[in-house]
Amino acid sequence: MTSNIQDGCMKIMNNIRIYILGVFIFCFCLCNFINGQKLVYLEYSETLTFDQKRLPDAQILKGNVRFKHDDMLMFCDSAYFYDKSNSIDAFGNVRFEQGDTLYGYGDILYYDGNTRLARVRNNVRLIHRETILTTDSLNYDRLKGVAYYFGSGTIRDSINTLHSQLGFYTPSTNQAIFRKKVSLENSSFSMSTDTLYYNTESHIAKLVSPTNILYEGETTILSSNGLYNTETEQSNLYNRSKIIHQDGKTLIGDTILYNKITGFGKFIGHIEAVDTVQQATLKGNYCELYEHSNTGFVTDSALVIDWSQEDTTYMHADTIFVDQIQVRLYRLLPQDSIMQDSVMVAQSPDTLWVDTAYQQMRAFHNVRVYHPDYQLVCDSLVYHDQDSVIILYHLPICWSNNSQMSADSIYMYLKNQELDYAHGFGNALTIQQVSSNYFNQMMGKEMKAFIREGDLRQVDVNGNAETIFYPENDDGSFMGVNRTQSSFVKLFLKEKKIQRVVFTTRTTGIMYPIDQVTPEQTKLVGFFWAIDERPTKPQDVFLTPQHTYRPEQQAVSAVEEEPIEEEAIKPRPKRNRKKAN
Repeated sequence: MTSNIQDGCMKIMNNIRIYILGVFIFCFCLCNFINGQKLVYLEYSETLTFDQKRLPDAQILKGNVRFKHDDMLMFCDSAYFYDKSNSIDAFGNVRFEQGDTLYGYGDILYYDGNTRLARVRNNVRLIHRETILTTDSLNYDRLKGVAYYFGSGTIRDSINTLHSQLGFYTPSTNQAIFRKKVSLENSSFSMSTDTLYYNTESHIAKLVSPTNILYEGETTILSSNGLYNTETEQSNLYNRSKIIHQDGKTLIGDTILYNKITGFGKFIGHIEAVDTVQQATLKGNYCELYEHSNTGFVTDSALVIDWSQEDTTYMHADTIFVDQIQVRLYRLLPQDSIMQDSVMVAQSPDTLWVDTAYQQMRAFHNVRVYHPDYQLVCDSLVYHDQDSVIILYHLPICWSNNSQMSADSIYMYLKNQELDYAHGFGNALTIQQVSSNYFNQMMGKEMKAFIREGDLRQVDVNGNAETIFYPENDDGSFMGVNRTQSSFVKLFLKEKKIQRVVFTTRTTGIMYPIDQVTPEQTKLVGFFWAIDERPTKPQDVFLTPQHTYRPEQQAVSAVEEEPIEEEAIKPRPKRNRKKAN
């Protein structure tokens, strides 16, 4: 009876031991499964020895050694295999393969099968499809799928070579991170930065620190935030990035979308384009630029600042276009020792046709210009760099000191970047304020106003010319109001005062005493004084004042127009001049 009880107890104890062992084995396998741990297997070695004194836990392997762990194969000339710790130390012609896309090479490999960390040293190469990573110290974390180097390393793909002191590469995503003294070399450009994210498949570089991109020694891109496609050379740049051209042009914007190959750029937010050659700055909030054709436009608070002279000029418009105009010129060439116009010898092989170009600027809607010596407003404006002419269209007005000039259109001619004279066509009107209530006035079909050092010096009126002048006594008081009608009038001024007036021979006029003049006699029928529209400081170019009312009816000449001859505009003898006045 007692023996049966003891046998039963023994069986129960054995079952418990077996159960506990099974649970332990299950837990061990479960832990290995959870941790992704699998045993490293020795597949082949020509020799296998032991050295219990020197390496008591190692199998010493030599000759075409091959290991396998998961889907990775490892090859070497010799190795120490630690089966208890599930790790190996491999030496000589080390190579490992993972799948059919990842290959690694080096002189030494330390591999831990539990952590699945491979440490490769000396003459290291990691090849993933078309990407080659070279370094002297590489760690490959198979759990995270990341290879990283330290000290120095280089990654080459099909189009770029990248170098840094520290780098991380993820083969599964083709994503690389470079840190410390990063450089990227391409056949067209070079890039330098401190930190760079790069995809070896898409060839897109992500800029996350101050980066310098130099394109063929011609263009420099500076940015600390953006994307740069090194294959298409399309860049999306943010955080006030900058593009600098060798020809002296610099472009800055909050956001820049730029393609160096096509030459197209889109700039958004607080744009600033600086031309150090022309000494001008273009600002706005939206800009498109076409480099190959040298054209572009800027809008949304568009502003041109010309700082080429001692006094700066400011111009604002809703939209400003810049174009390059191609023209063909004819050169005079020697032919049979005689200089001839190439147009006349067009069939001659000695004829030379020269293609050249000049810049044109067009401004549309609400154009306002401020310069210390003159100010302008109009609806649209065109500037030709070839002949330094500014053309004002639709309700143009030009001010200089106490003078105002208006016409249907006004051509302004510059000389040495300074205003030389203005030429008004159609309903031309010049007004000079001589007191708070009195204005000298000249009106006609065509008018030229000459300006020197910011002062109006001479005015020529041609066609249906009408004038109103306020002659002064020696004490500065006004004699009266002198109204005239003529075909042509030439007015000379000095120190903002009328010095001399020249009329044609057929002139009519009348003088009204100052104490008997009526308000109607003090104004020409087309008179308007637009002082509220005038910019008085640089900030005023952004104002949008209401247009001053302009009378539609214009004065008609009381005399028949006659051809203007040189003698007709010469000063007449003093007695005739007094009689005319």
